Amino acid sequence: MTKPNPVLIVEDDAEMAKEMAEILKGANCATDLCHTFEAGVEAASSGRYPVVILDRMLPDGDGADAVARLRAKGSNAMVLVVSALGRASNRIEGLEKGADDYLAKPFDPDELRARVRALLRRADSIAAENDFMVFGSLQIRLKARNVHVGQTHVPLSPREFDLLVFFARNHGELVTRMQLLENVWNLHFDPQTNVVDVHVSRLRGKLDRACARPVLHTARGEGYIFDPMRPIASESE
Repeated sequence: MTKPNPVLIVEDDAEMAKEMAEILKGANCATDLCHTFEAGVEAASSGRYPVVILDRMLPDGDGADAVARLRAKGSNAMVLVVSALGRASNRIEGLEKGADDYLAKPFDPDELRARVRALLRRADSIAAENDFMVFGSLQIRLKARNVHVGQTHVPLSPREFDLLVFFARNHGELVTRMQLLENVWNLHFDPQTNVVDVHVSRLRGKLDRACARPVLHTARGEGYIFDPMRPIASESE
């Protein structure tokens, strides 16, 4: 049997969330559940889920706004909004904020499975075809292992490129020194050297010069945040 597809369900009604999870077992999905807007955005931003199912009427926000926030953070997850708000205007609003599909409650279990299967196929197709990551004018080509800002090539060493890819895959999130040692250097202990700081400093210098703006931000005492789209006015470094 093929490995189950990870799907995130963000639904404040615990019974409805469990029902959807049970339905999606029939689509070879392994589901995780969140019950609030903020928890859902945080989990969906992790990049672990090719498909995210979002309710609209969450206790701390509108699921359609959660979609907009995910898109602003660069998430490529396929998002299905499932909501009792089923008017045409509601569907249009959800789709315009970045949702890939919209299903009104109540729904037929077979239709939910079919919609999710279709989104999983789209996610697989995009993953197969898309070999680059884009953050404004900054482009990272994974297969070619090169970086451009607009039409300008940014020369990086192999280690600097690996660092950048790890930062990019965790964009907007705090990345600690230990995470970099484990994921870029494959070290599961701290060698008590400044190897991370030296490479991050070199990478930061090259990116900042090419982009003419800060790209890597230091969270003092904690680590680094890769955020090429952060408004310059908010930079406090």
